[in-house]
This record gives sequence, C-alpha cells and structure tokens, in this order.
Amino acid sequence: MTEDRRQNSMGGSVKRSLAMAIPKAFGFEAATQRSTSDERRAMSGGFTLAEAIMATVVLSIAAAGVLLPFTSGARVRAEGLRRTLAANLASDLMEQIATKPFHDPDGSYYDYNPGPDGGEAIFDNIDDYHGYSEAEGQIRDAAGAVITDSNYAKFSRTATCEYVTVPQQPPQSEPEKCNFILVTVKVQYNGLEIAIINRLVADK
Repeated sequence: MTEDRRQNSMGGSVKRSLAMAIPKAFGFEAATQRSTSDERRAMSGGFTLAEAIMATVVLSIAAAGVLLPFTSGARVRAEGLRRTLAANLASDLMEQIATKPFHDPDGSYYDYNPGPDGGEAIFDNIDDYHGYSEAEGQIRDAAGAVITDSNYAKFSRTATCEYVTVPQQPPQSEPEKCNFILVTVKVQYNGLEIAIINRLVADK
C-alpha cells in the first residue's frame, strides 16, 4: 500500500514537471506572462504607449478645432481695427485740406500749379497739399504733432490735388478757369493701400 502511494506521488511529480516544461519549450510561458502583465496593467487603470499616443493625437485635433474660430476672430478684429483707423486718418486729413482756402490768401502768387508756392513751408491753401506725404511712424494730428500711439506705427498717408472742370465749363487746358480741385487722400498700412477718399472742392 505504501509502495502504491509512493508511485502515485512520483507520477504526479513527473506530470507536473512535464506540464511546466512543455509550455517553456514552445514559448507559451512568455506569452502567458505578457498576457498577465497586460491584464494587470489594464486592471490598474493605466495606458499603454499606443493608447497614450492615440489620445494625444485626438486631443490635438480637437484643440485645433476649438481654437480655430478664436484665432480667425482675432485676425478679423485686427483687420477691422486697421481699416477703421485708416478711414479716420484719411477723413481727418481730407477735412484738414478742405477747410483751407481755394486760392492763396494773399493772392500774390497764384499760377494754378498744384503744390507749395515758391518753396513755402506753410500750407495756406488747398493746392499746397499736392504731393503731401507722411511716412510710416510719422502720422501727424491736426496740430502737427506726431502721433506716438503704437497702433499708428505702420500707417502712412499721401495727398494729391488736381484742378478739374465739370461739364459746361472751359476745358482743363485753361486752369485759371477751373473752379474745382479734386483732392485725393490715400492711407497705407505696412505699404499696402487700405483707404482712399476723393473729394471735389469748389471755388466759393
């Protein structure tokens, strides 16, 4: 009876050894260990590298979609502000020009040639502004002071004046008979024209 138990015990040991040796021989144990490791990782609530990369990509795409309207809106607002400032600058200079007399106040020098008379530095009538310009960063206010606000740093503006006629008037070849001056004011931002105003000023 004791001999039978010994044989049964030995047989069981051999079977267990074979059960452990066969998976090792065919690489099943490593696969089982990896599977167990993955199961443990999943149970612990962690992410694999592939899952982390996929989550990063998805979040990046979602963030881009959310931020796009904001960046587009910021560009639109900036462009709107530039055009508003340009329109104001053009209007201000036009008003400054249009309030000047049509003819030279002293009447001493009037040849109907647009531009400052005899190198004068004072703009005392409309056509003196022909060829007027303010470079970037040199925009001036109505008092003649340079505007130092950074919003105006890249703006520039120019003005031209031309004697013209309208129907039923003498031809333009006789400027002394022209009763109108066409004033054109242009405003540029960073070298790009973004505002222009034309006004026909009559001789009162």
